[in-house]
Amino acid sequence: MIRSMTGFAEKGFHSPALRVRWSIKSLNHRFFDWTYKGAPIGGLEQRLRVLCQERARRGRIEVGLDLTSLSKASWDVLVNEGLLDKVAASLARASRRAGAGATLSLDTLFRIPQLVEIRRKDLTSAETRFLEGTFLKTLGLVLRAREREGTATWRQLRVHIGTIEKSIRRVERLVKSQPALIRKRVASRVKDLNPGAPVSKGKISEETAYLAQRYDMAEEVLRLKTHARAIRSALDPARKEPVGRTLDFLAQELYREANTVNSKSQDLEIIRESLVIKGEIESIRQHVQNIE
Repeated sequence: MIRSMTGFAEKGFHSPALRVRWSIKSLNHRFFDWTYKGAPIGGLEQRLRVLCQERARRGRIEVGLDLTSLSKASWDVLVNEGLLDKVAASLARASRRAGAGATLSLDTLFRIPQLVEIRRKDLTSAETRFLEGTFLKTLGLVLRAREREGTATWRQLRVHIGTIEKSIRRVERLVKSQPALIRKRVASRVKDLNPGAPVSKGKISEETAYLAQRYDMAEEVLRLKTHARAIRSALDPARKEPVGRTLDFLAQELYREANTVNSKSQDLEIIRESLVIKGEIESIRQHVQNIE
């Protein structure tokens, strides 16, 4: 199954202890590239990265998490007792010097740097399972979006390769008539160079054989057919592994052979067909940039 590398999903979830909202964006990339932004979740992030890479082999995956803890048991409030004692002692000395009592409100105390630290406790096993499960559900939405877009791309690729295969068959037929075309041109050239002189059929045959060998395209046509079959095989819906890189390589090889056919051809019709092939390959290569 062909999948694209672009997709997006955002979804919120609740549990008795947590309220979370995942956002996952998938973009084109040559390899698997993971970025995470959001609440710190410790070693769970690496676990989620592994789970994601198992399901999405290529693409830039941008993950965001908004996490709110709903249980008071999830939090620790740590007071720096030593610093508090020093603050109290300094306040007492200032009061004696000023000859007046001075106090600090609780609100002011909480604003003193490094005096109070409010810290979320490490995730429990239940919270970890909840986050992992909700992440996979959100990722599933992204993967389904990639599959839908991949199916549309698959249909377009089949149209392109079908057009290429038709042009290859036309080229194959036209190539068979190229020796006769070369012979006709050689005879015409000899006649123009030696007007009125007798034409040597042996010389014409020799020159024709040389040029026919020089401009022979049998190997190129065979490779065109081979690469086209390989692309058709890669588009088989039964294939499970990613085919983006394979298709990119085959498209490059197909383009190279079409270029060679174009340069060797002595027939305008073959040149036209090779240009059709090259145009379709360019379309394939554009689509392939977004295939996993």
